[in-house]
Amino acid sequence: MAVDVSTAIDIRRPRHEVAAYASDPDHTTEWYANIKTVERESPPPLAVGSRMRFVATFLGRRLVYTYEVVEHVPGERFVMRTAEGPFPMETTYTWQDAGEGATRMTMRNRGEPAGFARVTAPVMAAAMRRAMTKDLARLRAILER
Repeated sequence: MAVDVSTAIDIRRPRHEVAAYASDPDHTTEWYANIKTVERESPPPLAVGSRMRFVATFLGRRLVYTYEVVEHVPGERFVMRTAEGPFPMETTYTWQDAGEGATRMTMRNRGEPAGFARVTAPVMAAAMRRAMTKDLARLRAILER
């Protein structure tokens, strides 16, 4: 069973600021509760082909995975896919103007769990939705300070 979870939030900051902050791997641990470390495997600036190694905790497990940037349209769309990790996953951020200087950020995670994780996919999707909603709320709190 595939996992496909999408959440969105409006942030009272200009789109280019929200996108620049959210897509910068140096800020990831500030707004993602489950991501403990991020290590760039490619030097800045961030571009298609850049790779980053993440260490996270999720559902009580330690996960180590490497994401590769597969699409980067600054201020509009940012897509990363696992190059190495426990199961194939793709994370997409999109940003749209939401009026009066605000930005609507949408975050989508989709993938195809394998092995035992396939059986727990519905539980995993619900947990992902909760975590993503909290992460976007944390991002908004940081950027609207």
